Amino acid sequence: MTIKKTVENALQAKTAIEELVTQGYTTDDIYVFAHDKKRGNHINDALDTETVSMKDQGFLTSMKNMFISRGDELRSKMETAGLSKEEAAAAEEELDQGKLIIIAKK
Repeated sequence: MTIKKTVENALQAKTAIEELVTQGYTTDDIYVFAHDKKRGNHINDALDTETVSMKDQGFLTSMKNMFISRGDELRSKMETAGLSKEEAAAAEEELDQGKLIIIAKK
């Protein structure tokens, strides 16, 4: 089961992640996305959540992501984390507005 949440900032992300953990998800099941790569990395590090890795996406997709726009990369990673193409496109628009996307997938 995949759950997507949209939050405004890291404090709200922390609260949302704590709620997901009480629902049985582990931090290994939870991904946090931000449009700014550094912001996303800092939040994932601070909240001990996962990033979509080459292992998750596969070698060829990971290599392709090195040469596409940040938006395309994020949509691809959110699809790998469990969203449909349409959901990932809508979520990427929210990221464009400075929001954070949290995806939990068991």
